[in-house]
Amino acid sequence: MMRVTGLHKAFGTHPVLTGVDLEVPEGTLTAILGPSGSGKTTLLRLLAGFDRADRGEIVIGGTVVDDDRTHVPPERRRIGYVPQEGSLFPHLTVAANVAFGLSRKGRRFGEAESLLAAVGLEGLGKRYPHQLSGGQQQRVALARALAIEPAVVLMDEPFASLDAHLRASVRADVQRIFHEAGTTAILVTHDQDEALSVADLVAVLRDGRIAQCAAPEDLYTAPADPALASFVGEANLLPGVHVAGSVQTVLGLLPLHQNGSGFPPSGNVTVLVRPEQIELGPPDGSIRATVIAYGYHGHDAVLHVQPAETASPSQTEPSSASASPDAPAPLLVRVIGGEHVPVGSAVSLQARGPVIAWPAP
Repeated sequence: MMRVTGLHKAFGTHPVLTGVDLEVPEGTLTAILGPSGSGKTTLLRLLAGFDRADRGEIVIGGTVVDDDRTHVPPERRRIGYVPQEGSLFPHLTVAANVAFGLSRKGRRFGEAESLLAAVGLEGLGKRYPHQLSGGQQQRVALARALAIEPAVVLMDEPFASLDAHLRASVRADVQRIFHEAGTTAILVTHDQDEALSVADLVAVLRDGRIAQCAAPEDLYTAPADPALASFVGEANLLPGVHVAGSVQTVLGLLPLHQNGSGFPPSGNVTVLVRPEQIELGPPDGSIRATVIAYGYHGHDAVLHVQPAETASPSQTEPSSASASPDAPAPLLVRVIGGEHVPVGSAVSLQARGPVIAWPAP
């Protein structure tokens, strides 16, 4: 297990981490998700021991490795580190790269070959890094990180340089390898799809702190606040009025899902409706709209639709994208299968609940 408590780090007068609290359970893969510049790599470097925290505590496997009195150097932390580009030694063979951190005994008994087989590279030990594809090089870097039998493996955007198809394949392999080995791992990424599809837990780093750490399904369906809802996936944030467990919106009356603290207070609320919760129907439905944009993605399509000018009861300010002061803001709708709906089409909308909501600002 790894535990981080009250971690602070600044560079000069610029604060980067301002009180990070995080617990990574043993044997899990946890993703640190955040936009560029949010401090993800800084956090990873503190965990690895490359930098020292200004304040706070880091505990790995029950041992304090960084606090006000202690700073255990990287080589004594039992950390496996996989950088973004793999950073293999170009003059060493694949097997020699993997064996670099092994003891002489481990090298004699062929542990490098066993590790290469575990990451799907059996028989490639005599090749050099330049003779491998990008995905194969990342697997070698992973095998090298696992060679020291680490307490935790840290990965800094290890799939960023791979093309989309290869990235999906390699990260699926990495997920399988870690789960089979029971290795605790932390993955830093700015890619939401990557974090949600690979990790057991996703921790969102925002404003120098962990805004929420939860299972991917919980983070997506029950984000802690509207800003997180917009950051993790696509979101329609609608004004609404909460009364007795239901909420009135431009999409009609929708059942409300209780969050961790129950229902929000009655009155004006901000409602989250994901694009896939909205279904299109024929134009004679009760909630009418017009398609104003269409984006095809193969497995699905994302539409922008403009609801008719019947704003929700709680709408007090017009959207900048509205057609008139009374028009609600356009909505995102996801159509599974990529059904083509021409721009300008008249449609009706129906939302599937339950939805979650927060008190309006």
